[in-house]
Amino acid sequence: MTLKLKDKVAIVTGASKGIGAGIARAYGLAGASVIVNYAKDETSATKIVDDIVALGGKAIVVQADVSKPADVGRLFHTAIKTFGKVDVLVNNAGIYDLVMLEAITLEVLQANLNTNLIGAILCAQKAAELMGADGGSIINISSTVSTNPMPGTLIYAATKAAIDNVTKVLAKELGQKKIRVNTISPGITETEGAHAQGLMGGEWESQLLAQIPMGRIGQPADIAKVAVFLASDDAGWVTGERIQVAGGQL
Repeated sequence: MTLKLKDKVAIVTGASKGIGAGIARAYGLAGASVIVNYAKDETSATKIVDDIVALGGKAIVVQADVSKPADVGRLFHTAIKTFGKVDVLVNNAGIYDLVMLEAITLEVLQANLNTNLIGAILCAQKAAELMGADGGSIINISSTVSTNPMPGTLIYAATKAAIDNVTKVLAKELGQKKIRVNTISPGITETEGAHAQGLMGGEWESQLLAQIPMGRIGQPADIAKVAVFLASDDAGWVTGERIQVAGGQL
């Protein structure tokens, strides 16, 4: 098997579960040294590290709240102290509240903005500062709702639309530093969060399936394959792009 990410060091934020966990595992299998970041669930994050190590990879767990500059600094400096550099950043950490307009509170609004948008910008800022002369890859995780929102997704869709534009701006700002910046926009994906929100099973899932030409719900591994490509040298001429990974879902 070709190790597309051999000798690369990758930070994956929000990697204790779901899409982040899938990307972290795939990076480990592809030869990267992986920093599995989590905010609260140390047990799940440690399991991801154990999975990577059991398959012969290298990984560590680092707790950090990406909305806090001090935590972001510690996350990156721990990666460099342990593995010597940072080549890849996956801005995956995010929260998802299904809330209709009348139920939105300032607390919920700020929490979503802090993690989904501010956290991604803070991490990108630190990556741009610390990535070496060879540059690197920043991959932002967006969503199909950034362009095709549903009722109840107002805050989430707004933050993900912002992430799409963060990618476009940073691709132009960081190109001269050889740092590529791209977006992956997953469609509905079966994760712990999707189950917790009640999106799996019943009428919701049936409605979502009807929108997917390929006829199935996505899995974290579907997203992870694209994340491996964007982190690898195969994508060396790809920047500023938004790649929708959704089985044809618009």
